[in-house]
Amino acid sequence: MSKKSASATSVKTLAVKLAEHHAKLSYSRIPEAGRHAMKRLLLDYIGVAIAGSQTESGIIAREFAALQGRAAEATLIGGNGCVPMAAAAFANAISCHSIELDDIDVLALFHFSPPVFSPALAVGEAVGASGKELITALAAGCEVMERVSQAANNDLRNRAFHTTPTCGVFGATAAAAKLLKLTPAKLTSAFGLAGAQASGLMEMYGPSMQKRFNPGPAARNGVTAAHIAKLGFTGADTIFEGERGFLRAFAGREKAGAEIIRKLDKPFELRIEFKPYSCARPIHNAIDCALEIRKKHAPALDQIRSIVVKRHPDWSHYHRNIAPRTYHEAQVSLPYSVAVALIEGNALLAQYTNSKLGNKEIRRLMDLTRIETDAKLPRGVSCHTTMTMLSGERYVSQVDFPKGSIENPMSDDELRGKFENLAVPVIGELRAAQICDAVSRIERCADVGELMRLTTAPARRRGSAR
Repeated sequence: MSKKSASATSVKTLAVKLAEHHAKLSYSRIPEAGRHAMKRLLLDYIGVAIAGSQTESGIIAREFAALQGRAAEATLIGGNGCVPMAAAAFANAISCHSIELDDIDVLALFHFSPPVFSPALAVGEAVGASGKELITALAAGCEVMERVSQAANNDLRNRAFHTTPTCGVFGATAAAAKLLKLTPAKLTSAFGLAGAQASGLMEMYGPSMQKRFNPGPAARNGVTAAHIAKLGFTGADTIFEGERGFLRAFAGREKAGAEIIRKLDKPFELRIEFKPYSCARPIHNAIDCALEIRKKHAPALDQIRSIVVKRHPDWSHYHRNIAPRTYHEAQVSLPYSVAVALIEGNALLAQYTNSKLGNKEIRRLMDLTRIETDAKLPRGVSCHTTMTMLSGERYVSQVDFPKGSIENPMSDDELRGKFENLAVPVIGELRAAQICDAVSRIERCADVGELMRLTTAPARRRGSAR
């Protein structure tokens, strides 16, 4: 005899509890710190997506979205047209994830904005949502995504699943559902339908665009789950803790489901970090070490004998590529990132181009870089770097909290500088300034479509990308 489903008893499932909580979430219930965090992330998202839309992966994603239907519901960021909202969510998520400058959670396991902000802005524009409604949806989506990740990780990642899309689809669904004004029952169904579409593998590194693709389906699937649930399609309310549910399938730990609803009645602190460098977040600590040594000691690069980077076991076996073939691979290569930072004093978009991959000085420093494991380091992303010179002199740096982290944050001015650096070359100074102003007063915006229309730019031909 089969077991009775939780829906057949008086016990509320995790999806029901999560849906009941977020269906009643309102702008007034979000703490001021949470509202400010969403506005900071909104500006960052738009800047990163604008720049990412001009890469080859961003251009192809926009071309694909334009083929998905005639409904002009939502803006393609960095393009010059509107498409169906699910298609816009898909393409904009890929654009945002195409330059390795999107935000990160404190454990460097996932990115909030590609899977959450992309569907929220697309649906918000399609339904004519207000700025307050947008902020509420963004906060709900980010919270749901983090709660699911906390319940599933690190086991989910260690089983080769990519957290950004697998957990992000639930955040995408929550954000879209808020804007579509789903009831608790329909949001419960939407969570079930989101789980049916959860996917994303860590087999994404290499010269291909695979990593850039992953948040696209999550963003699109969140819109699909919320929209079809609104129409009456029902989904499993046991999607999280069920014997064949998300937590057992993706993490093998269905009993950890309590993490999804832990302190659900308390204000949720959104701990979002930002990226000043155009590469994988766990590499940032090593870059900060390199830049600190460069600033303090100005070492003669031709006199370096070795560079030893000690990393925590959580990340020690990642990012070891010493021969990247494309800038995609360079962005997930610690040796490349350390080398280019030492030579050029930064690790922004300009440092990650295919034209630099054959640079002899970069390759020489990559060859001198060795990664070791040190379990005594205090954090998963911690790095301890020792540079040894031919003279025997040694320069040492350890970074536990990289620039942009909660403990070492980027200021509002620094985030605006990052936005302008990314957006101005694509849309111009005037349009960039208008976006900054619109985001700063988003709570007074009557229709988020006004903001989205500012993000357009003439489409580039595919061959011009990076």
